Amino acid sequence: MRYLIDTHVLLWWLDDNVSLSSIAKDTISNPNNVIFLSAVSTWEIAIKKALGKLVAPDNLENVILDCNFTPLPVTIKHTLYLENIDNHHDDPFDRLLISQAITENLVFITRDNKIQQYQIPIIKA
Repeated sequence: MRYLIDTHVLLWWLDDNVSLSSIAKDTISNPNNVIFLSAVSTWEIAIKKALGKLVAPDNLENVILDCNFTPLPVTIKHTLYLENIDNHHDDPFDRLLISQAITENLVFITRDNKIQQYQIPIIKA
């Protein structure tokens, strides 16, 4: 299966945070699954880190690659699909992640309850 992890899921995974559900941990750690990490998440982390709102590894790209996550770039297709998404969620990072999950046919791993309104396949983190 193919999955996209939300930004907070990445951070929980890296911290081995107890908040991450066992089903999310099992899904992410299963070598038969492809786990995508969007450039949207690293963009969000970099902005929040620069503002002092978040702590993340300085070598985040290497850490992501060491986790065997598959990088997912932002494409024109992803941004244009935003026109088709209802505005249930005000966060532009989350809206773009939702667009990527839909256009790439990925199951989204998240704890964000607002995302359930988009009728996309989700694993609760």
